[in-house]
Amino acid sequence: MSGKRKRYDEEFKKNAVKLSYASVKTIREIASDLGVGEAVLYRWRQKYGPDGNKTRYATLEEENRALQLENAELKMERDMLKKAAAYFAKNQK
Repeated sequence: MSGKRKRYDEEFKKNAVKLSYASVKTIREIASDLGVGEAVLYRWRQKYGPDGNKTRYATLEEENRALQLENAELKMERDMLKKAAAYFAKNQK
């Protein structure tokens, strides 16, 4: 197994996707030439369109991640308010 995962910047990903759409080579050949996995290139193609812009899928994915974070924060706030309400209700008797 390899030690560390490789990280690629956004420009590399966008250029790889543009190349995959413009080239007559197969995805497997392009991925091999670039030194990335075939599945990785397909994932990048989901995220970026032929012109290099983000796709609707990527936009929805980011929105979903933000909503999950907000939901977790609201759950924590709700739980704290429940405990505070119980504490104050107990002390009023």
